[in-house]
Amino acid sequence: MSERRAQPASTWLKTLHLWHWVSAALSLVGMLLFSLTGITLNHASAIESKARLTQVQLQLPEPLLQSLRQNAEAAAAAAQTPQPLPPALRQWLSTQLPRPVPPHAAEWSADEVYVAMPRPGGDAWLRIALERGELEFEDSDRGWIAYFNDLHKGRHAGAVWQAVIDVLALACVLFTVTGLLILKAHAVVRPSTWPLVGAGLVLPALVALLLIH
Repeated sequence: MSERRAQPASTWLKTLHLWHWVSAALSLVGMLLFSLTGITLNHASAIESKARLTQVQLQLPEPLLQSLRQNAEAAAAAAQTPQPLPPALRQWLSTQLPRPVPPHAAEWSADEVYVAMPRPGGDAWLRIALERGELEFEDSDRGWIAYFNDLHKGRHAGAVWQAVIDVLALACVLFTVTGLLILKAHAVVRPSTWPLVGAGLVLPALVALLLIH
């Protein structure tokens, strides 16, 4: 009878180990990345670096300027301010600027067009004056640490990266839950298991209650 009971328990434990190492493999790189960026975010003021700034000033060719004015008039008539830049203008900008202009919507007004281009680890913007066709572009790069910090927060990283974060988070949850169940299975022969688990819960809780105001 004891052998029959031991067999399902052994099978269940093997299944837990399987899911534990699979979830560990899936979340390994992500867990390492988010742990390291957790440290850098916690000490952001101590390791903050100066942004590298790039500025460009150009004169828009007259045909492109005329097309841009027509688009601005159409946007005002339709009462739909956000709309992308014309393809011909974006193609010309790709040959003139150090960073490609994304196809997302620009902000249109009676006298200018403004495009915000935030990204992980940096920021950029583009402004075109519709009266004279003067173009201003500015790009700031805060470096690799800021880049990975922004990935940690999902800041300006897009919907695909947010989905990646969700998958990594679920893999981490699976890793910790299967780890807890494996600890429970081995706790009988390892008396220090539950005191250590309890310490991992009680110590952060005490710090939060007593030292955070």
